[in-house]
Parts: sequence; C-alpha cells; structure tokens
Amino acid sequence: MVRAAVLPAVGSPLEITDIDLPEPGPGQVRVRLAAAGVCHSDLSLSNGTMRVPTPCVLGHEGAGTVVSVGEGVTHVAVGDGVVLNWAPSCGICHHCRIGEVWLCANALAGAASVYARTADGAELYPGLNVAAFAEESVVGANCVLPVPDGVPLTDAALLGCAVLTGYGAIHHSARVRAGESVVVFGVGGVGLATLQSARIAGASTIIAVDVSPEKEELARQAGATEYVVASDTTAKQIRALTGGQGADVAIECVGLAATIRTAWESTRRGGRTTVVGIGGKDQQVTFNALEIFHWGRTLSGCVYGNSDPARDLPVLADHVRAGRLDLGGLVTARIGLAGIPAAFDDMLAGRGGRALVVF
Repeated sequence: MVRAAVLPAVGSPLEITDIDLPEPGPGQVRVRLAAAGVCHSDLSLSNGTMRVPTPCVLGHEGAGTVVSVGEGVTHVAVGDGVVLNWAPSCGICHHCRIGEVWLCANALAGAASVYARTADGAELYPGLNVAAFAEESVVGANCVLPVPDGVPLTDAALLGCAVLTGYGAIHHSARVRAGESVVVFGVGGVGLATLQSARIAGASTIIAVDVSPEKEELARQAGATEYVVASDTTAKQIRALTGGQGADVAIECVGLAATIRTAWESTRRGGRTTVVGIGGKDQQVTFNALEIFHWGRTLSGCVYGNSDPARDLPVLADHVRAGRLDLGGLVTARIGLAGIPAAFDDMLAGRGGRALVVF
C-alpha cells in the first residue's frame, strides 16, 4: 500500500489515500517517486477539459528510483534514477515511422488500463500513463528514461514535461534563431522553461507577458528582457518593444482563444506563433481570409514540445551541467501530496511558477 492523490471522478476533489499497488509484471517497472511537478494538464484532466478514465491517480511529470523490474526489462535496473515519460512512442504507428514521435497514436494507450486498486478494491487508472501523484508507481518500461549524469533526482522531475515542452517549443517548433525577438505568453512552469530556452537560443529581445505584475522578477530571472502585464493593448506594447514591427516569434502557454489571437497579432509580418497551452473546445479562435494572406504569419500547435525525450534529455542535461538551464528556478513551491489542491487553486489564480511535490 502506498499513499496517492486519487481523483474519484471528473470535477471531484482529490483524495489523499492508500492504494494497493501490485508488483511489476513483464515489461513493467516500479518506481519510488522523488518528486512530481504539478502541471496545468493535471488540472485540465481533473476538471474535464481533457478526458481521462476515473477513478485515477494523476501526475505525469516525475522522477524517482527504480525499486523493482518485471521480466524482460533491461535498460534500467533496481537503484537507477529515472525520469518518467508520460507519452512513450510505440515505434510502429504512422507518426512514429516518419519521425514525429510526439504525435504517436498509441502514446496514451496505457492510461486506459487498470494499474492499481483502492484500499476497498475499486479499480484505478493511471492518469497520463504514469500516475506520479503517489509515493510509488508501476509503469511500462517505455515510460522510464535514465536520469542523465549531473542532474539532481528531484530537479529531474521537471524534465518530464515543463522543460521538454518549453525547450521544444523554442528549438523544435518555432526554431528560434540567434538574434530573433521572442514573446512568451504565460509565466507558469512551462512559460519559465520557455523563457530560459529562448535565452539559450540566443534571442535578442525576450518579452514575458502575464496577467500578474508579481511575476516580473521571476520572468526576468528566467531570461526576460522586458515584461508586459496583459491588457487590451498588449499587442501594441509588444510592437513598441520590437521597433514597431512585432516579435519574430510568439509562444502561447495559456490555451485561451483571446491569448492565442493576441500572440498572433504580436508577431511581425511573416512572424511565427506556436501554441503550447491546452484550451477547451469552447475556445474558438477566428481570423479573416484577408489578414491571413496579408500578414503571412504562421500559427502552429505544439505537442510535448515536438520533442523526442530519448534524444532531448541528454541535450537538456548538458545545459543543466553548464549552468545555462536552471531547473530549480522554475519551482516556486515545494509541497506534499496534500498540497496539490492548493497548487491547482494557485494555477487558476495565476499565482507562482511550478509547484513540486517532494516525497
């Protein structure tokens, strides 16, 4: 039995309780969590913006130590530090075959399988495959990657979602070049990782936008050279900060129609907007045909930073070891399992960066 944060049903409060976790079967790994980040996607799953079988254990950004392995597992062993990969690629679907592993058609297949039971015997599902909001979890072997040398195990949890997403949005999706200007909408955990990644890419002007004036110092520490409090004049302010042209690149980390539209309007003619934020079906973004032609801008979605974790984790580790990437700088609260509901409230209110559950 291990302690976990269980979501009984969509829209219900989390329950901190004991769950019955089995030993790993063939092709599975049991991991003792060191830390788990509280991501906006967990909130979206809990409130129904994204669908998930319930009851379940949420949490998809985590790292820990292997405590046992099932038959056939050879790439990790007991005692190894591992990063959880919530979206493992199957290697055989169309997208995997053409190298777009972040769009794998089978990445979330494991989330539909029962992986544990409540203390009274009810079936439990692993939210987004890995169920990191628990002291321990049993996951598929393809859901774990060795922690790179030189990265503290607790900090490594952030590599599993926020950093891969933010870094990938800059380097894989928007493909920011040295000297370009970048504006980042939303200064949460992913936004902070995006700001750091824009600095690593050599962006000249890095503008952070958020509804909260209190986040300015946090954004500047992450690499922002300018800070704008979101308003009806945000796009105009960004053009003023970029020589009247608009930013070369905008990264939207919020997932609201109005923010996506503003991000697009904030870029120059021929600019590039990447949408990272996950919005609901009710968030409709509209454009007219003439402006699409005239401005020549690009608008694209971005899943998991368009990243391949196996390829990108060693690259991120190099940045960490060299001091270019500060994982601890993303964290504004270190909490226990019981602190997750308050972390959800903070995200809804736009407070802070990443909350990290430390076990």
